[in-house]
Amino acid sequence: MTSSPYKALFQPFELGHLTLKNRIISTCHAPAYAEEGIPGERYQRYHEEKARGGLAMTMFGGASSVSRDSPPSFGQLNVSDDRIIPHFRAFADRIHAHDVPLICQLSHAGRRTRPDGNHWLPTVAPSALREPAHGAMPKIIEPADIRRIVADYAAAARRCSEGGLDGVELLVSGHLIGQFWSPLANTRSDGYGGSLENRLRFGMEVLDAVREAVRRDFIVSLRFTANEFIDGGITEEDGIAIALAHAKSGLVDCLNVSGAANWTKAGVAETVPSMAFPAGRFVELAGKVRRATGLPVLHAAGVGDLATANFAVSEGHVDLIGMTRAQIADPHMVRKHLEGKDEEIRPCVGAGYCIDRIYRGGDALCLHNAVTGRENTFTHDTSAAGTTRKVVIVGAGPAGMEAARVAAERGHKVTVLEAQSDPGGQVTYAARIPWRQNMIGITRWLYDRCLSLGVDFRFNIYAEAEDIQQLSPDVVILATGGLPETGQIAGGDMLGNSVWDVLSGEAPLGGRVLVYDETGGQSGPTVAEYIASADSQVELVTPDRMIAENVGVTNHAIHLRNLYAAGVTIRPDWRLIGLERADNRIRATLRNEYSAQEDVQDYDQVVIETGTVPMDDLYEDLAVLSVNAGQSEIAALIEGRQQPAVVEGTTEPDSFALFRIGDCISARGIHAAMLDANRICKIL
Repeated sequence: MTSSPYKALFQPFELGHLTLKNRIISTCHAPAYAEEGIPGERYQRYHEEKARGGLAMTMFGGASSVSRDSPPSFGQLNVSDDRIIPHFRAFADRIHAHDVPLICQLSHAGRRTRPDGNHWLPTVAPSALREPAHGAMPKIIEPADIRRIVADYAAAARRCSEGGLDGVELLVSGHLIGQFWSPLANTRSDGYGGSLENRLRFGMEVLDAVREAVRRDFIVSLRFTANEFIDGGITEEDGIAIALAHAKSGLVDCLNVSGAANWTKAGVAETVPSMAFPAGRFVELAGKVRRATGLPVLHAAGVGDLATANFAVSEGHVDLIGMTRAQIADPHMVRKHLEGKDEEIRPCVGAGYCIDRIYRGGDALCLHNAVTGRENTFTHDTSAAGTTRKVVIVGAGPAGMEAARVAAERGHKVTVLEAQSDPGGQVTYAARIPWRQNMIGITRWLYDRCLSLGVDFRFNIYAEAEDIQQLSPDVVILATGGLPETGQIAGGDMLGNSVWDVLSGEAPLGGRVLVYDETGGQSGPTVAEYIASADSQVELVTPDRMIAENVGVTNHAIHLRNLYAAGVTIRPDWRLIGLERADNRIRATLRNEYSAQEDVQDYDQVVIETGTVPMDDLYEDLAVLSVNAGQSEIAALIEGRQQPAVVEGTTEPDSFALFRIGDCISARGIHAAMLDANRICKIL
């Protein structure tokens, strides 16, 4: 182990009876890996990888349900039944083997869920006020409900204790306890409403019951919002007073401090800040709580690098720092740093892909680490191959460079041919607006890693079949991507510009600009924001019911914030039918998706985003020369086995196995491209 410059970050810390080996933790979250509410093999191996990677403590089970009328809305665990206890025991044994404590988060969601699923029970809340994020209109919680739910919390905590866990964390922010706290959710006039003391009463009753149900040395943490940053909500002054009340109660061992109102769609984007926000946005708020209470304070909200984490600890703002998304990007970041291998740490760029997938009903996956969450199939450690092969890769975008990195780590001799003068592919366009500039960190890291591994990059080469054959490869991987498709719109190929045309700077910007987006991704809003920043008048049109329909809430909210601030006109439900020349302008015919009403408008420029089509000319030329006709065996891809075409002894001299990855198969995004690369190269 090498000496770290981040001295504060790697000092041990006493939390109750626990001695933590450093200050880096993974805080509670719900990756949606649960199997019928149980943390099975996939769930456990995901957390074990971070434990192997050297963190001090792992917390899991974000918003785990304590009651049957608190149904999961994004794949949470179910701690309302004793059947989870043996699974907790197996989980605890697995994590404790790495000298890492394990803590589960408990919650009753109150109104912050949906009633139309699971047991179809009404949501409950202090008052009958609709929650904006989920739209639930709750039943007013009654005294009998309060007694039942307090008992449910205690029973859930007992299950965690009997399951060998080291503690629990109660989730307050936005959930039932927090709904009692916030004046915006609690308008009661009984002993649970009105004054701050009354609004805290329910949570204190829960804490009392939890303490009675668990062993004396069991850790109890509180994850709460110290400032909702919304008119009429919990203020910083309130947050400090709340923290002091809990410190004086003696019921909690530590406070996990957050900020913003996670029960609105805009608030979610602030609570789980993406690259649009500065690092460690709520660190100073956490520090105020720490200084006021003297309790250990932990914090997690957009701290993605060790320097920021060390600052938060060394300046006395926090005792423990959550780097949850950073460890989704690289669960071995702590180990690599302590081994002096910082250049190997895959950076979290703050893309928000992981959290956005959860809010859209998917599982948590890193945008550019395809192994995280797939530990049952892949490993984060790349082993040397038994046979060294010559691998030629065409394309230096994310897919091509990930393939090159993995193949080179396996010990293969790798050559990358790229038509452009620089690496990066479409990521360079995504990073053209200020708040998305961190995206370039994906390809910058890949390129640097490839160079350090000895990958031979050859730029400004528009590769043809003869170029490939001259290199005598054993394996050829095509990562040539796709080209913008504008010809689906009548007149689009002659009069429209692509997003690439604009973001590359090749197309001059017009005065009045129509941006037409059919893909529902981030390209349309990105180019609209880019054009608006040049003082153009921009209209963003989509046939979908809203712009960026396929983008999750933490990014969608930022796009909307910036587009509205820039004066962009947003028109959902309209389809671009055709373009024609009208003097020196472009006449666009739009048709409403529902009424079929047509609208004809003149613009100075029209930008069309209808996706990309694969660049497959090279594939067609090479497929007939390859031993596998360019085909991948689907079963081997899914099961993580080596492709039959590259098994030793199947290739003849002057022949090669051929594979396609990424957008040159079909346009599916960065994560799919990285997964394609790993499926082929991890066992090449």
